[in-house]
Amino acid sequence: MHILIVLPVLIPLLTAVLTLSSYNQRLVQRALSTGGAAGLLGAGLTLLVSVQRHGIHVVQIGNWPAPFGITLSADLFSSIMIVLTGLIALAVVIYSLVSIDPGRERSGYHSLLHFLLTGVCGALLAGDIFNLYVWFEVMLVTSFALITLGGDRSQLEGGIKYVTLNLMASTFFLAGTGIVYGATGALNMADIANRISQVKHSGLVMALALLFLIAFGIKAAIFPLFFWLPASYHTPPVAITALFSGLLTKVGVYALIRLFTLLFPGEAEQIRTLLLAIAGLTMITGVLGAVAQTEIRRLLSFHIISQIGYLIMGLGLFTPSALAGSIFFIAHVIPAKAALFLISGAIHQMQGTYDLKKLGGLYRYHPVLAGMFMLPALSLAGIPPLSGFFGKLALVRAGLETGQFGIVAAAMAVSLLTLFSMLKIWNEAFWKPSPSGDIPASAGKISAAFWLSLILLTMPMIFLGLFAGPFFKLCIEAAKQLYQM
Repeated sequence: MHILIVLPVLIPLLTAVLTLSSYNQRLVQRALSTGGAAGLLGAGLTLLVSVQRHGIHVVQIGNWPAPFGITLSADLFSSIMIVLTGLIALAVVIYSLVSIDPGRERSGYHSLLHFLLTGVCGALLAGDIFNLYVWFEVMLVTSFALITLGGDRSQLEGGIKYVTLNLMASTFFLAGTGIVYGATGALNMADIANRISQVKHSGLVMALALLFLIAFGIKAAIFPLFFWLPASYHTPPVAITALFSGLLTKVGVYALIRLFTLLFPGEAEQIRTLLLAIAGLTMITGVLGAVAQTEIRRLLSFHIISQIGYLIMGLGLFTPSALAGSIFFIAHVIPAKAALFLISGAIHQMQGTYDLKKLGGLYRYHPVLAGMFMLPALSLAGIPPLSGFFGKLALVRAGLETGQFGIVAAAMAVSLLTLFSMLKIWNEAFWKPSPSGDIPASAGKISAAFWLSLILLTMPMIFLGLFAGPFFKLCIEAAKQLYQM
């Protein structure tokens, strides 16, 4: 069992090293990158099955006893996240085979991608708070390198905004880690959970909770700390944006849920109103920003922010059913957002622009693509029987059960505005006639690699819609485990 916890970190790390050593052999890099992503998905699925059967897995690296050594732990929530990470990785790597130019590949694209995956998986499995910080820094460094890879002016401008705000978040995170160690004498999160109630000054514990809320709130792009995201996510190639949209902000939300359920459950109850207000404002400002956009990638970037609000809603309600709703929703939104960004890349490939005003006519020549767009678009808006409907239904029910009618109303209104903005893309890009005249049927032929990537990402939306009941039971179990770590 111990090897199952280590594999999700070891596989992308070894893949990154091997692709780096094969920097001048493009075909070898591609083969290693694809194999590594597939291996990560397989390792994640195996870990999830093992945790479901045998309970929470814990391993002490180097056989150092807890709480002194490096601890890796896997419960159902982290295992689900590892599976989603592997799924996004495989889809993005396959799409990268036809979308990333040789220059970026020679500059270390595949190595950076797998180093990023190493950081993501390390953060998901970290059992002590300092190593959680280290893995977040691995993510930050590699994501900055990826977002600026190629050296375009827009990329550098977006990268500077991205790294500046995330460095601020890292500073808050490191300060909070130091204060936690000073107050409790521990870094292992399970050990901190046992000792933090003994801290004499309750105000210090609340201050720590708020400090971590700010740190991870920046990384998760919650209101009002989100403005770096739409300024940077639209600048790199679509494959990189799809990877970022699926994983990075979600790992920030994962860390918030992990820390508040394990270390600060009492404080989460006390600041419930604040968390719900942040959730509602994140939803509303994100979707209003999306409605105002005419560039597809910026529109979708604002929707990343809006959907984060639903995840914070589950944390703010802070009941097992609400947290289960957040876990269900995160399993829906990660592939949905990545799929929409990949489709935006296909649109750009065919018509050479992301500007909705300059697009049109794609339904006539690419009806299958138009249909595939509607799957993640309608799922994002919460239309049944797709996965997004059941994720939002779980959160709305939890809100009604706790009497939080304001956040429920906000969630319902934002769903309608999400549908409006998705129909805006449909009408402008697919339905209306092309402003430049008819599009030749041979223009912008879509590759088989794109279709394979898109199928990988749309399958979970259909699967979770058809089997919402069994998966939600798994999410309930995962939510209950959050209080036992």
